[in-house]
Amino acid sequence: MGRVAENSPKNEEQRPDKDQGDSFADSPGAVLVNLLTSLRHLPPAMHSVLIVMALTWLSWFPFFLFDTDWMGREVYHGDPKGEADEVNAYNQGVREGAFGLLLNSVVLGVSSFLIEPMCKWIGSRLVWAASNFIVFVCMACTAIISVVSISAHTEGVQHVIGATRSTQIAALVVFSLLGIPLAVTYSVPFSITAELTADAGGGQGLAIGVLNLAIVVPQMVVSLGAGPWDALFGGGNIPAFVLASLAALAAGIFAMLRLPNLSSNFKSTGFHFG
Repeated sequence: MGRVAENSPKNEEQRPDKDQGDSFADSPGAVLVNLLTSLRHLPPAMHSVLIVMALTWLSWFPFFLFDTDWMGREVYHGDPKGEADEVNAYNQGVREGAFGLLLNSVVLGVSSFLIEPMCKWIGSRLVWAASNFIVFVCMACTAIISVVSISAHTEGVQHVIGATRSTQIAALVVFSLLGIPLAVTYSVPFSITAELTADAGGGQGLAIGVLNLAIVVPQMVVSLGAGPWDALFGGGNIPAFVLASLAALAAGIFAMLRLPNLSSNFKSTGFHFG
């Protein structure tokens, strides 16, 4: 009787449904559904962390996408599709931008050693908020450097292709200073998330996964919208950088007002690629 029951038509009908359910549970779509539904079970303070994280990365991605292009076009006044002199100036600006990213990485590495004592001194909330205010100032400076450089280029030195010494140094200083808040962005939000979900059992890993969505969504928004946004104001990188500056300002203010006051026991939990 047992063998007959195993092969009954009712069981044969249920088996495909079970197989389909198992295959969906293992699919990437199921992982995304679990991440989204887990938002309901997160601690209330995590919603503020997600908002600050999204605004933070909304301010970073325009810089990541257009930093070397900004150096080539608006600091060195080059054009990759222009005359030979303009192409050379653009390439020189891109190389200078790559050097700026090297300085950025050096400052980031040094700053990473200072994050823990700073968090123990003033708290993770203020450290994260301060880092966003630094991004706000630096991204505003990129717009100012662009305006000064372009106005100087069009008001009497049109025949000079390349960056002036002052704008070149100012741009490299901005690249370098951005290493400080970038070090904070790569560690403090994840530490705050780990502390907020410390009593949630196995929910820490899921909370980190949801936090990563606050990185991916701004990246998609900037990737799809930065080009049309710049074109709306006549091209160039200034509109995207101004938007990034405003997003950083909003992130800093929101962090000051809504993030919880956590203990000073900073635990290094970083951002990992791959």
